[in-house]
Amino acid sequence: MSLKRILYAEDEPLIQAVAKLALEKVGGFEVLICSSGAEALEKIGVFAPDLVLLDVVMPGLDGPATLERLRADPATAATPVVFLTANALPTEVAHYRALGALDVVAKPFNPMTLAAQIQRIWDKTPA
Repeated sequence: MSLKRILYAEDEPLIQAVAKLALEKVGGFEVLICSSGAEALEKIGVFAPDLVLLDVVMPGLDGPATLERLRADPATAATPVVFLTANALPTEVAHYRALGALDVVAKPFNPMTLAAQIQRIWDKTPA
């Protein structure tokens, strides 16, 4: 299956805009931006993304808590998740992977290479 639709939960409007532009214009993906983990959980069923990008630090439902809820729902339990975060020390990356994330992309990210990074992570995903 090819990667086409990405849901991205991020609370910072500037990062939302840069990531959406990078993923849509450079990567050719269809992207839905959500401003919180709760909004992502509300919209995931309708949008049906191939992949979910989650910021780790968000008010209310943070990235790890959102991932936990996604994994608890049979409809989204197998949806691949990647964290996009400034908290990318090796111990933190290991923790996010242990929670069930495919991988972690460090912020600040390069808008020109973000889509390729996400595609490489996707390409390593077991079918």
